[in-house]
Amino acid sequence: MKLKATVAAIVLTTAAISAASAETRVTYKSAKTGSSYYQMGVELAEALKVGTDGDISVTIEESQGSVQNVMEVRARGGDYVFTTPPALVGLAQQGKAMFEGKSAPAFDDIRALFPIPSLTMHFVMSQDSGVTDLMGLEGKTILLGKGTFGATEGEKYLNLFNLADSVKIADAELSNAVAALKNGQIDGFVTAGSWPAPNVIEAAASTPVTVLSLTGEQLAETKRTKMTIPAGTYAGQESDITTTSLPVVAYTTTKMDDDTAYELTKTYWESKAKLSETSRWWNGVDQALLSNITGKIHPGAVRYYDEAGIELSDVQK
Repeated sequence: MKLKATVAAIVLTTAAISAASAETRVTYKSAKTGSSYYQMGVELAEALKVGTDGDISVTIEESQGSVQNVMEVRARGGDYVFTTPPALVGLAQQGKAMFEGKSAPAFDDIRALFPIPSLTMHFVMSQDSGVTDLMGLEGKTILLGKGTFGATEGEKYLNLFNLADSVKIADAELSNAVAALKNGQIDGFVTAGSWPAPNVIEAAASTPVTVLSLTGEQLAETKRTKMTIPAGTYAGQESDITTTSLPVVAYTTTKMDDDTAYELTKTYWESKAKLSETSRWWNGVDQALLSNITGKIHPGAVRYYDEAGIELSDVQK
């Protein structure tokens, strides 16, 4: 009996070790804790765990931004997944801009997996301001915030459309935007994030607002990617909003094996409907966003796209 018990214990231990070794561990690095993109990572990790019956375990790491995510490729292994705009990957591989003098062979090994919700520009104006288009910002008080993509991009657009000298910039943090708008201290605010953006939802729920659309000519001048926010996304929004966006993609490197990249990509797309039930920002992702990937896609992910009948460009393959 003792022998049988010992053998049984060994068998169970061996089975447990085998099960543990079968689990694929992935580190997902996206954004700062508390941001919408960090929350997306949490939701994605749970979806991957459920979708693979626990075969893939994802650990979420806080990040200080997309540049850091790309830089860490140099020291990471095959379990590293990170998010960044495709444009930054291109700059890293060319050793330009913020990557000047910091180029590394590892950057050439970066490969895309799948798109996630894009950073989408929102120009949110109170209806009392009477502003219905971008040129109507003249003479108004706008809150841009500080140190964010939205603040930088908003300032860029004011300069681009010769509005910088005629718009008063409120000296306040973006976290105060909704209260300031409701109290009439500002006429509007600029924010960037996945849609529907939580602060825009809050603003629209507390006071009548208009989220501005850009014209075709304005879109072309920004040199950004067009994004359409469907009617009904925000309270009181009766028509589509045409604005700009910065695509964001989940990447890994050639160090990741093909099977893992395949399972991550397959499970992501198969879980997207449930992800959309969890948070509406996943509704902003569809197969059309794959066209924003300007570099190569991981061979394992390519295998899934081929199986799913999703067409990729020659450059992406």
